[in-house]
Amino acid sequence: MHDVRAALLAGGLGERMGTLTARTCKPLVPYAASCRLVDFSVDNALRSGIPELVLMSLHRERDLIDHLLRGWDDSPLKVHFGPHDDLVRDPSFTGPLPERAPELGTADALIANAEYLFAPGARDVLVQHADHVYTYDYGDMLRAHRESGADVTIGVQAIERRYVKLFGMVEVNDDLTVRRLVEKPPNPTSDLIFTAFCLFRVDTLVEVLAELSALGEDGWQHDISRDVLPAMIASGRKVLAHPITGYWADIGTVERYHSGQLGLIDHPETLNAPLTLGGPAPRRVDGNLVAGDLPTGADVRSSVLFPGCAVEPGAVVHRSVVLPGARIAAGVEVVDTVVEVDEHLHVNRHGIADLEP
Repeated sequence: MHDVRAALLAGGLGERMGTLTARTCKPLVPYAASCRLVDFSVDNALRSGIPELVLMSLHRERDLIDHLLRGWDDSPLKVHFGPHDDLVRDPSFTGPLPERAPELGTADALIANAEYLFAPGARDVLVQHADHVYTYDYGDMLRAHRESGADVTIGVQAIERRYVKLFGMVEVNDDLTVRRLVEKPPNPTSDLIFTAFCLFRVDTLVEVLAELSALGEDGWQHDISRDVLPAMIASGRKVLAHPITGYWADIGTVERYHSGQLGLIDHPETLNAPLTLGGPAPRRVDGNLVAGDLPTGADVRSSVLFPGCAVEPGAVVHRSVVLPGARIAAGVEVVDTVVEVDEHLHVNRHGIADLEP
């Protein structure tokens, strides 16, 4: 992996996550009672032996940079912060980051960071997203990529056909070459989806981005899945699929955020999450996933309790996720929901559960 550079896409607004992203960027939303969403991709790059990862972010990026500096800067993986790298590593710098031009899509992020992504020493670029939950070593994927001579190798996973319309659908030939990739098709013809991480040959990616840029701002959608990969397929470049059989989840909505974490209660072995929240490692206790001890005197069932949360005696918590700093007072019933960071629930004078003023 010495000549592979990771490109971490972390610029989304996370609008479908509702109030979970009202005060933070989506990559920093806590997950699995142990870390934040962004930590999975960073940890995967580290475990794979990739020497350098370039962060590509625009929304609330100072918070994201600060988290990565605290949690990962002493690891063997070098995290590069693009045009802000020298600035944020200067101990005397305390101000806001300089504003940068807006980007229209994920492909624009690659272009904006080209001098860091395509700097000498990189033969391939691994594109990752900061809101995907999985544990993976990219070594096998890199071997298949280079042995096949592919221009790009994309991760694919088989899921139930009815859910394919939520993702990028992939059609492959018998030799796993990709013949078609369609983003969110209304009528899927395949049960394979794009896991949104892929390995590009640097020289090919530079060529394709230049070809698309020549179309003008309105000539394409500035997106990797909608433009870059379909253009490579259409032009006859070799696009290879690499099957991913382990746990993988795209946390795009509040519903997926909630259900994905509850699924870890019965199958914690499916995910080896990094520990970056500062509390004890989560463990399964009486049918719950808990960072620490199960609260005494409270009725807690099939729920995920993060470090730093508090559930008082007499509270009821069923099939819910309770995030750091949240407090659930006696008499409050929480069912099938997410109690957000620092949210305090109590029973008001009318006997109704309410937020503290």
